[in-house]
Amino acid sequence: MRFGMLASLVAAVLAFAGTAVAADKENTLYIDLKDGRVEIEMRPDLAPLHVAQIKKLAREGKYDGVVFHRVIEGFMAQTGDPAGTGRGGMGDTLKAEFSKEKHVRGTVSMARTNDPNSARSQFFIVFKDSDFLDNKYTVWGKVTKGMEFVDKIKRGDPNSGEVAAPQDKMIKVRVAADVKS
Repeated sequence: MRFGMLASLVAAVLAFAGTAVAADKENTLYIDLKDGRVEIEMRPDLAPLHVAQIKKLAREGKYDGVVFHRVIEGFMAQTGDPAGTGRGGMGDTLKAEFSKEKHVRGTVSMARTNDPNSARSQFFIVFKDSDFLDNKYTVWGKVTKGMEFVDKIKRGDPNSGEVAAPQDKMIKVRVAADVKS
């Protein structure tokens, strides 16, 4: 009898392990690019103020059509400035929320000026591990699907990263919870 109970328990554990854990749609961001959809797991546990601002701007449609103005081969793709110059932004200035989270391939982090508390709406996605950014920029998410589409974003000038027109853009940005299946 004990063997039967153990076998049932093992079967139940294996069945549970085989099921996918549903994504937290309230903390998943969809960015539609020309080549496909990028899914980002937002991390309010690391950066609650930044995640709240990203969600607010996405829900207001403020990121729709915004270009990737700075894209450096082997480093990152930056977006979030409605003017497309890299000097603008939207929303409130945010206090830095630095964490011990590493800047590995697919990490999404806030862009800022020399002032650590200057982030607003600009963010970047790293193409490869970039540990020199660790503890200096606010990590608020990680690409969980579609990194191959991020890899296809048009690259900028090798020296400045500035992308010549026409730049690739975020076609539509939505919080997953707001998207009807």
